[in-house]
Amino acid sequence: PRASTEGPQPADLGLPVRELRIPAGPGVRLFAWYLPQPPGPTPAPAAVLLHGWGGNASTLLHAAQALHRAGHAVLLPESRNHGRSDRAGHSSLPRFAEDLDHALDWLAAQPGVDPQRLVALGHSVGAAAVLLVASRRPGLAAAVSVSAFAHPEQVMRRWLAAWRVPYWPLGWGVNRYVEWVIGHRFRAIAPLATLPQARCPVLLLHGMQDKVVPLADAQQLWRHKGTAQATLLALDGTHEGFADPARAEQAVLDFLATASPARSG
Repeated sequence: PRASTEGPQPADLGLPVRELRIPAGPGVRLFAWYLPQPPGPTPAPAAVLLHGWGGNASTLLHAAQALHRAGHAVLLPESRNHGRSDRAGHSSLPRFAEDLDHALDWLAAQPGVDPQRLVALGHSVGAAAVLLVASRRPGLAAAVSVSAFAHPEQVMRRWLAAWRVPYWPLGWGVNRYVEWVIGHRFRAIAPLATLPQARCPVLLLHGMQDKVVPLADAQQLWRHKGTAQATLLALDGTHEGFADPARAEQAVLDFLATASPARSG
């Protein structure tokens, strides 16, 4: 992935920020922006926002601004090999999820944060990581998946087709090699497998004109959600953003108000 650091900065939006280095396993530290809430009578809800492949903390900064205005403390980590985080081996969906877990652990331990109202939002592969974490992490209050793919095998097939690589036998061999490198079978980490196991309410948000991950992926996920508390919302937009960002942000806030309501007292 690119190690890009381009994009808006918290100061551009008038946001209070702390720049952090969060431990994420032996020899790995993740760069992150932390947007805390001022001290109040009750602990604040909190959210981790995770970018997609090749992104960085700036990718979801406007979404972070909306959540911060609504009273959330917000953490924007950069996954390993992205932005200003450490270079560390390969990047993959499981590594994104591992980094997300470390970010959630850090955020839950902060003063002024309510660890019972911790939410995760991710974009693209970051969204797939959110669903993987939601399937195995107890105590997560809610999860928001923005433009998640349904299955890595489908993603790879689309990529191979774009390069006119025949699936059999070359494409099939490429996919099996990728599984060997990341140490996981696609079928075990695919959102199609993890969404039905989600331990918290999930919002699937997707752009109707997404050409990178078609809306059909989100529809497939919703059809196979099983007993998961999942909601699908399709809005005008592409993989890179929504036509009306304010509407998308309000949809997330409305979902969180129901999924992770304020505690009295």
